[in-house]
Amino acid sequence: MNSSFYRLSTHPMFTGYYPLRILSSLQKGCRRFCDLYRSMDTSSRLSLLCHIGESYGVDQRAIVDVAQKVIDSQARGEVLMLRTLERLRRALTPRYQLLLGDIGRLEGGVKFLADMRADILNMLSTTSSDLDRAHLEALQSCLRELLSLWFTMGFLQLERATWHSSCDMLQKISEYEVVHPVRHWADMKRRVGPYRRCYVFTHNSMPREPIVVLHCALTKDIASSIHSILDMRGYSEKTEMDLTPPMEEVEKAEHITTAMFYSVTSTQKGLQSVDLGNYLIKRAAVELQKEWPQITQFSSISPIPGFRDWLTGEINRQCGALKDCSLKEEQYLITQNEISSLCTTDSIKPEALIALERLKDHVINVTWTRDQDIVTVVKPILMRLCVRYLYREKRRGYALNTVANFHLQNGAVLWRLNWAADNSPRGLSSSCGLMVNYRYFLEDTVTYSQEYIEHKQIRASQQIKELCEGLHC
Repeated sequence: MNSSFYRLSTHPMFTGYYPLRILSSLQKGCRRFCDLYRSMDTSSRLSLLCHIGESYGVDQRAIVDVAQKVIDSQARGEVLMLRTLERLRRALTPRYQLLLGDIGRLEGGVKFLADMRADILNMLSTTSSDLDRAHLEALQSCLRELLSLWFTMGFLQLERATWHSSCDMLQKISEYEVVHPVRHWADMKRRVGPYRRCYVFTHNSMPREPIVVLHCALTKDIASSIHSILDMRGYSEKTEMDLTPPMEEVEKAEHITTAMFYSVTSTQKGLQSVDLGNYLIKRAAVELQKEWPQITQFSSISPIPGFRDWLTGEINRQCGALKDCSLKEEQYLITQNEISSLCTTDSIKPEALIALERLKDHVINVTWTRDQDIVTVVKPILMRLCVRYLYREKRRGYALNTVANFHLQNGAVLWRLNWAADNSPRGLSSSCGLMVNYRYFLEDTVTYSQEYIEHKQIRASQQIKELCEGLHC
């Protein structure tokens, strides 16, 4: 590793001592550290971060010593206990937190730390050493706590992006959009034009940088297809590629009763697990109600990433079990009627195995959407299994699907599953063209969020519950 780091490591920022006479040199030392880090390749950065984690983390001996004092102080009064607990809290604080805090005070320092945490998250997925992983995990956890403090609601500014916003802001919004990629500038114009809203969170420490981006469409009802939103034009818009300012059209209240959130994107990987999208949706809802008091419905139209992969994985697992004769009929992924509808030819193979293999072929080969006979057969199967995936499949008691987990944590209701809602290649390959509405009842979001987070209860509509009824869901 670069030997200059070891010279840097003798700086007071690593020892924790801050005499007044050297405060000015701390800033220089922090800048030098940032410059050094930026100049390194990935391997050198990994070595540097592991060295910091190992050498400037918590003092394990001090923790054991203070923990024993906590036990000893239990019988000596509450005042001593509280003082000892404070000593334990300080002992549990890694020494490198001082460095990270000072870097955060530099101009551009918060952005540097967010980018460094993004590096660490990438390293965690590739590092084979358990010890290195432990040091990196502790370091990224410390960074997450600091970033969570710096990116609380009070420090975030809500801005609405329009066609008159700065070119660099619109360019960044366009580049960061991964849910429904922006196709061209005319598409971007439409997304910030009439009957649309694009809100961003910005932060003083990262000027002109959209931290989170939320796209919203103002409609007459809850949309059942993303195509109806992405292809929606203002009521007076004429041409596809017109790049003249779109704000001349007057939005009419009779066309607006619903706010459709169709894309929310956190742009900084280093802010992963820092809950910002939730705040942005709720802030945007308040702003929309101020602007359009007649809006009575707030809903998302959300992708279902991972559904097709989950389904093919379940099919593979059941096919293997059927070949081993270790799967009971009540455990089948599909019903007997569905098996019969999928099996149209005689074979020596078990009908259930044939049906599952055929279903997998249909799911993988996206051309099935152009054959109405196949659509008629697979639609009820995919609708039911997708509801199972969203409503019943869990990780540690919470929704397995990450998008579902996000909206349910926010207090939304699993409202409606929509067929043929995204027939783009991306939509078909990730979720067989299905999309879902998560509906926000603003007066109930706090209650529903608490039910989900504390009791792992999912609020769902009657449509969802009916689709999930029966032995096989």
